[in-house]
Amino acid sequence: MILPYLARLVCLCLAAFFLVHAALGLLVSALAPWAVRFASRMAPVSGARVLLLLRLFPAGFALFVVAGLCTPSYLWLEPKSAPEPMGLVCLAAALMGLAIWGTSMGRATRAMARSARYLRRCRVASREMRLPGERMAAWVIDGAAPCVMLAGVLRPRLVISRNVVAALSAEQLSAAIRHERAHGISRDNLKRLLVLLAPGMLPFVPGFRNLERAWARIAEWAADDRAAAGKTRRSLSLAAALVRVARLGSAPAAPALATSLMADESDLSERVDRLLRPARRIARRGPREPVLAASAGLLLGGALIAVMAHPATLYSAHEFLEFLIR
Repeated sequence: MILPYLARLVCLCLAAFFLVHAALGLLVSALAPWAVRFASRMAPVSGARVLLLLRLFPAGFALFVVAGLCTPSYLWLEPKSAPEPMGLVCLAAALMGLAIWGTSMGRATRAMARSARYLRRCRVASREMRLPGERMAAWVIDGAAPCVMLAGVLRPRLVISRNVVAALSAEQLSAAIRHERAHGISRDNLKRLLVLLAPGMLPFVPGFRNLERAWARIAEWAADDRAAAGKTRRSLSLAAALVRVARLGSAPAAPALATSLMADESDLSERVDRLLRPARRIARRGPREPVLAASAGLLLGGALIAVMAHPATLYSAHEFLEFLIR
């Protein structure tokens, strides 16, 4: 099939993205069990960060290759006047790239629409109430199912059911709210959206589900630790709040872009055990850690850009595209 110049570029970019993403996805899937065990032994904030970066790495690096190598080399070295037929393998890879992007974009769009509908329903059916120690009013809703969650991405709102407010003491309620505010500080709902946007291995086959579940579980631990802030009294209050909310009944299924106090009831005993262990220590980031991480990122990014901008690298990338298009 012979395509116009720019249509050929689009197909090559999609095909290259799919192939690079698939190769890196297989590598990440193979490393996932080891990474989950490694992250579980780290401080939860760091462990959650490692798992999230690993989940986003295949898509991020594949986009970097397409934008930094494939597109510049094609525009620089591919003659516009020479029509070139595209092989079936390249077209198939391009269609697979389009399919995995379409699947992920559709998944994220549906999640955003459902989250918006849920927030509208909560706003209509709730009563705003300023809870003790809170600067922003919470949305208190009626219902038999216990609910404590932070919903929304850009302006997340705290949603809590009236039976939870009635069942918890002031200290326990404050601990539960601090847990949800910790999710807000970490921008966990935005991270959930990024995970939804990151393509899976194949259309309709996520391939990274175990990694995503492990990240969600360790993110809950991180929110527990931030809410407890290393204080025994706060840890006990949050543990008591978790147990008391669990006894009220099963929590409703939270929207994809919301964090719930009872996100995974199967992890409840482990979370309570972590909070009750007196020897537990909250690992805090040293003041130099963000600076060192940013410096390492800048150095690595600069080195990659220098390598990718070198003419020899672009020639090699163009040869790969020529091989792919046949």
